Amino acid sequence: MTPLLIAALGLLMVATAFLSGLFGMAGGLILIGVLLALMPLPTAMVLHAITQMASNGWRAFLWRAHIRWRPVFVYLIGCALALALWSLTRYVPDKPVALLMLGVTPFMARMMPKGLKPNPDSVVQGSFYGLICMGLMLMTGVSGPLMDTFFLGAKFDRRSIVATKATCQVASHFTKLIYFGGIIDQAASLDPRLAAVAIAASMLGTTLARRILEAMSEQQFRTWANRLITTVASYYILYGGWLLLAGQSSVAAN
Repeated sequence: MTPLLIAALGLLMVATAFLSGLFGMAGGLILIGVLLALMPLPTAMVLHAITQMASNGWRAFLWRAHIRWRPVFVYLIGCALALALWSLTRYVPDKPVALLMLGVTPFMARMMPKGLKPNPDSVVQGSFYGLICMGLMLMTGVSGPLMDTFFLGAKFDRRSIVATKATCQVASHFTKLIYFGGIIDQAASLDPRLAAVAIAASMLGTTLARRILEAMSEQQFRTWANRLITTVASYYILYGGWLLLAGQSSVAAN
């Protein structure tokens, strides 16, 4: 990659880390879409994993006093199950499929029966969400939309949502790094300069967001988080659908 492109990606990573630091979500969803457009899917997954581990890890550290540890440990059960299942198939999806899944998952989560209240402290619910979210992580690069909906439905305040979700995401992205960087073996194709920029940019964006999150009300946090998820998810449905149709048209023409 050219120095100019690395610098541009660094600025994007600062911005997306800022968004995630503010709402605990959305930043990673935006970043993976850009990375998928610029590089092969496995390489994009490795870089995204490194970026998000830095961003979420620093965010979890900044808000460590607000982490709810029981949901984290329960979520790890699902992550381990998902990695074991996906390692048997070593499946790597096409870009259009990944983008469509990115867009569809938030709306699927919102279609859940209203009587089924999310409970991150539940062993059954937490493990199930960990399994499904980790499966989505390995297919699309993120599980944020589904996890966001899960935590937004719980009775946590905004700081606990951001801190607990960040801790779960560190585990998710580390698992993704193991899968694509080890099992699929794509780590060697990643530019080390870009990886270093990604880590620094993610920590900077996360730090800049802390003071604004403190100033927000609970209602503002939830309202804007839901709006962001809806907007970004809708874009990926349109983009993934367009790529899928373009690819089918190309095959038909040949």
